[in-house]
Amino acid sequence: MSEVVEEPAWRRRAVERSTRAAKLRAEQRVERFLDAAQELMAEKETTDFTVQEVVDRSKQSLRSFYQHFDGKHELLLALFEDALVEGAAEIRQAAAEHREPLPRLRAAVETLYAQCSPPPGPRGPLFSDFGLQLLARHPPQVAAAHRPLLDIFTELVEEGVRAGAVRPCRARRQAAMMMQTVIFVAQNNAPAGGHGVPMTAAEVWRFCLHGVSGAAE
Repeated sequence: MSEVVEEPAWRRRAVERSTRAAKLRAEQRVERFLDAAQELMAEKETTDFTVQEVVDRSKQSLRSFYQHFDGKHELLLALFEDALVEGAAEIRQAAAEHREPLPRLRAAVETLYAQCSPPPGPRGPLFSDFGLQLLARHPPQVAAAHRPLLDIFTELVEEGVRAGAVRPCRARRQAAMMMQTVIFVAQNNAPAGGHGVPMTAAEVWRFCLHGVSGAAE
């Protein structure tokens, strides 16, 4: 039986250092591409920019871009996912400021509504342009991107059910309907018939509350 020769420890350390350094450089390159795309969106107020513009703005090469992204779609998807992760963290923080289930759920609803309402800030085109295209063409990618938000709303609905403040339900399904309602109303909040005033976060919350608890307030 042949003897197994163990790899020297110094060699393992050298490879690990090299791998860590390469990973860090790759992360830095990706971040520069993302920052460049974000700047272009803020300037143009649209996602209508080219890969070459992103490359030029980032001061990197086209070859480097395609080493990290399949194309513009994947770049925008990365920005879209990042925006939703950041939004989910903000919602979780807002909910954490309250102790009771319904106030926590209300904070989540109103924070999400504010995030999605115009003016949407520098990342607005991700939702008004790219998000709608993504929904029409790649629904599974939309579902995956929204998972951090859905997880939070599901947790909050489950808390409400356990406390008796929310009617027993399929929590994740209920959370998805609530989340989608808030996003749709916020992004399409034009007064009916061209008159009247837009709906407020408080009105949207009352609508959601009635749906999950049957309460009017």
